[in-house]
Amino acid sequence: QVRLVESGGGLVQAGGSLRLACIASGRMFSSFTSMGWFRQAPGKEREVVAVITGSGGTTRYTDSVKGRFTISRDNFKNSVYLQMNSLKSEDTAVYYCVADRSIRYQGNYEYWGQGTQVTVSS
Repeated sequence: QVRLVESGGGLVQAGGSLRLACIASGRMFSSFTSMGWFRQAPGKEREVVAVITGSGGTTRYTDSVKGRFTISRDNFKNSVYLQMNSLKSEDTAVYYCVADRSIRYQGNYEYWGQGTQVTVSS
């Protein structure tokens, strides 16, 4: 059974920073080719934020977070992180950790966390 558990969300002022963490339980972490973060704001569609793929750690970001967010992965800790800097009110959303055994950017990932709330006050 695979579980993805997010942490690190909270309330922050605009311009501030947060670091989200996602820990994967189970023995499948090394088989996850793609890991990333989605978010969903109230009344909006869910969108991909950042994904890291492959052993080389290729990263990809949605345009609105480029230069502000950084995704990373630590295979020894079965974890993936999202460093969020220069936060804006429009970053307010529930953030979900995702994982998949294939190379994927958007779409339906195999595994999803429960989500962590990020609220940016202006």
